[in-house]
Amino acid sequence: MIWKQIFFLSCLTAFVLLANLKKKIFLQESDASNFFKKRGKRSTKSLDELNAENRQQLRADEHRREYYEEQRNEFENFVEEQNDEQEERSREQIEQWRQWHYDGLYPPYLYNRHRI
Repeated sequence: MIWKQIFFLSCLTAFVLLANLKKKIFLQESDASNFFKKRGKRSTKSLDELNAENRQQLRADEHRREYYEEQRNEFENFVEEQNDEQEERSREQIEQWRQWHYDGLYPPYLYNRHRI
């Protein structure tokens, strides 16, 4: 029987909290009907309209910034991988050249080579 009372009180509390949040979240009926009402081309925008457009523009700018940052990061990673592969290939080629031309002397410079 106690669990029924606890359940009832928790449901009642949730209902009261949701009713209070509804008042805070939604506009009044008169404000809501006037919010999207047509206005003349020359009339100034309301503060709510300006704020809504501002938020929309900021959100679009943020999405654009994130997109281009992601694209730039992907391209930088691609270029870095390409450079690493190129460095690896050139290092291997240099190592092969050194092994092929090594004359047994240290350091294996050209001035150590014996002229005939």
